[in-house]
Amino acid sequence: MKKHGIKLYLKTIGDIFIPLLPGVICAGLCGGVASIIAQAVPGYEKNEAWRFIYQILTLINTSVMTYLTAWAGYRATEQFGGTPILGGMLGMITAMDGINVISSVLGLYNSEVPLDSILRSGKGGVLAVIAGAVLIANVEKVIRSVMPRAVDVIFTPILTMFVCLVPYIVFIMPLFGYVSEGIIWLFGRACLSGNIFVRALSGYFAAAFFLPLVAMGMHHGLVALYSVQLQELGYITLYPALAMAGAGQVGAALAIWKKARKAGNKEFCSVIAGALPAGLMGVGEPLIYGVTLPLGIPFLTAGLGAGFGGAFIMLTQVASTGWGPSGLLGAFLMTAGQGGRARSVLFYLIALVISYVGGYVITNLFYGDKELNVEISPSEEQVAFWRSSTFARLCKKKPQLVRAGDALMELGGHGMANLAITAAADGETVPMKEIPDIIFSSGVIGRCIGIMPENGHIYAPCDGVIAEIADTNHAMTFRIEDGMEIILLIGIDTFTLSGEGLCPLVNVGEKVTAGQAVLEADLEKINNAGLSPIVITVMSNQM
Repeated sequence: MKKHGIKLYLKTIGDIFIPLLPGVICAGLCGGVASIIAQAVPGYEKNEAWRFIYQILTLINTSVMTYLTAWAGYRATEQFGGTPILGGMLGMITAMDGINVISSVLGLYNSEVPLDSILRSGKGGVLAVIAGAVLIANVEKVIRSVMPRAVDVIFTPILTMFVCLVPYIVFIMPLFGYVSEGIIWLFGRACLSGNIFVRALSGYFAAAFFLPLVAMGMHHGLVALYSVQLQELGYITLYPALAMAGAGQVGAALAIWKKARKAGNKEFCSVIAGALPAGLMGVGEPLIYGVTLPLGIPFLTAGLGAGFGGAFIMLTQVASTGWGPSGLLGAFLMTAGQGGRARSVLFYLIALVISYVGGYVITNLFYGDKELNVEISPSEEQVAFWRSSTFARLCKKKPQLVRAGDALMELGGHGMANLAITAAADGETVPMKEIPDIIFSSGVIGRCIGIMPENGHIYAPCDGVIAEIADTNHAMTFRIEDGMEIILLIGIDTFTLSGEGLCPLVNVGEKVTAGQAVLEADLEKINNAGLSPIVITVMSNQM
């Protein structure tokens, strides 16, 4: 289904930031632990061991948070079809002190109150960088279209930077600086209001309505707001409240588990038991797609229960040093609230308990157990959850030699048609964690498995319809009958070849069967370009 408007915008933001999440999570956790050490270990700076640990944690945190604009610029430019390093350079420049010198020359710098300057280092943050990435990607395409190929690599990058940098600094940074300040003003009026009733309502509605965003895959778009808060205020108030949504689901799931157990529905109890540990650690998708959303009412009651935890978060002014993990793991990030680190962490944990209880009580009151008295037919969402779990096990299997068309995974049962995932090429399988690209090995775009191909014959990994073929021919998407998507990628970074050496044998809209030839790849051309020809099959995260 085609995405439009705000959903497309949030998806684009998510696509930019999702590959950065492992680093952001790592940095946030390290920053949280460092702040706990600073408070819990008196005189830590005089103890060599503690001082060493503290500095290591601080370095890790700083490496991401200080240069977040650079990382965002790199990813955004890549997302919009430009040369990633140029966007990274633009993001790095955004945070440099030289911006203040330029601002002084232009008469835009307020030396008495630097934060009030029209232009200053860091002005606009990631929002400005994303806009700058759009500018770079489009300018680069225009320049490249007229640049002789022999000198393209020399002159296109430098001309692109010269053309883009001045308007970026003079116009885009100040403009998005005011946009960022406006967003912070709105947060201040709601989440940081001196009126406790306004704060409580803000927290309640933020937590209560977050689950629908997660279900639609739109929640990653909010990381731009987290970034704005972190850069402008030095802490985040929105994320701790939204983290309560997952806790409300845990409470709702416990209530459903109790009812299912009473009804003798052992199968559904096992589904809940498998998803609960992830929910407690802050990974909400298994509970959403496997438990609450298919049942309807519990999806709503989970949010209503979570709202009480969100209200408590805002009332006690809990704040985080970053974003990423929620649930119990999120406690390490919640060290920036009012009244000190220990108070902020304690109130976060209390809010989790409130959300657990709220989700449990409201679900217990408003959801009957008639639907659980017999073995219910699983929904598409539950089937997707079970498929994902099975595919996750496949991704961890040891390397093995396979031939194109060999069955790698076959799913059945639960009253649904089987989904067979077959080898897309001849060669040795590569487990997900060993794929030489963090975007795939981290699983942020979905569970995946690779095959190091012996030849250039590429085949369909499943039955389905060709939903999309990338303009650069390096990837194609297969949509099966119930709407789930399987993505096939040929090589790592082969989009840089602009389609050379990659020849699709099928068209968009064509129906194919597992094992059918869909593409011919020139492995020699890929290898000569210094790229990996690994063929990757991805089970998309998007439902």
